Amino acid sequence: MGTPDFAVGVLRSLVENGYPIVGVITAPDKPAGRGRKLRASAVKTYALSQDLPVLQPTKLKSEDFLAQLKALEANLQIVVAFRMLPKVVWQLPAYGTFNLHASLLPQYRGAAPINWAIINREKKTGVTTFFIDEKIDTGAIIASEEVDILENETVGSLHVTLMEVGSKLVLKTVDLIEEDKVTPINQPKTEVFKEAPKLNSENTRIDWTHSMESIDALVRGLNPYPVAWTTLFEQDTEQKVKIHQVSAIEESHDYPIGSIISSKKELKVAVEKGYLYIKELQLPGKRKMKIADLLNGYSFEKGARFV
Repeated sequence: MGTPDFAVGVLRSLVENGYPIVGVITAPDKPAGRGRKLRASAVKTYALSQDLPVLQPTKLKSEDFLAQLKALEANLQIVVAFRMLPKVVWQLPAYGTFNLHASLLPQYRGAAPINWAIINREKKTGVTTFFIDEKIDTGAIIASEEVDILENETVGSLHVTLMEVGSKLVLKTVDLIEEDKVTPINQPKTEVFKEAPKLNSENTRIDWTHSMESIDALVRGLNPYPVAWTTLFEQDTEQKVKIHQVSAIEESHDYPIGSIISSKKELKVAVEKGYLYIKELQLPGKRKMKIADLLNGYSFEKGARFV
C-alpha cells in the first residue's frame, strides 16, 4: 500500500527479489497539470508495468473495497507513504500490517519526516518498520536503520538514500516475520518527541530574522519540493518568490534584515551576522533559474527587500 516515488522503491525491491505480491493498493488517479488530466500515482504506474493487480479505493471502509481486499488473500500487508488505515484493514492479514517510516521512531512521527530532519539540522535520521495500530506512527517497532545527514543535504538527496536503505529494511522485516523472529518493541508513551507535521504555506515561509544556518536548513529541507518561499517587496508591490538554493556567508554589515543587494551576477540578502547568497530563484509564473541567468534579464529595484 503506497502512493509516491518513495513507495515505488520498496515495491520494486520486493518484486525484484522474488516476493509474491498479490495486490497493490494506491490512491485514485488525480487531475494534474494545466490540462487537469487524470494522472496515476507513481506506485500504480510501476505496478501496472509489472502486471500486478491494482486497487484504488476512495473509502477504505467501503464494503466493495474490503471484499476485494479479502479476495486477494494476502497474509502480510506492507504500507509505505499511504493513508491512515482503519482497524478493519490493518488487522486483516494473518501476519499483520507493518509500515515503513522515514525516521528513527519515535522521533519525527507525521507526514514529512525527511523534510523536518533537515530543517531542524539533525545530524542523523533513518528508517523504521513497525506494526500499525490505532494511532499514527505509534505502533511497536520491528527494526530500524540509522543514516547520517550530510552537511549540504537536501530533502531530494536524503529521500533517495532513505528509499534505498528503507527498501532493504523492508526485505529484512518481511524475512523476520516469515521466520517468526520478530521481537516488537513498544514505543514510549510519556515522553515528548519531535514531530513532522504536514508542510503548508506557513511553515515553508522564510523568516529572515532567523539565523542564516536555520534559513539555509529550511531551504535545503524543502528542495526540491515543496520549496521555501518569501515575499518580494519592490516599488510598493508584493509578489511571492520561491527560493530553491542558497549559501551562507558570515560577514558584518549595516543593512536592515531582508535587504536585497544585487549586482550583475550576484544576489544576496542581509541576515543576522551575514548574507545569504541566492543561487536559484523562481519568480511568479516563471521557471526556476540560476541567479546569474535571472540577473541577465531582470534587475531588482533599489530598496527591494524580502519580508
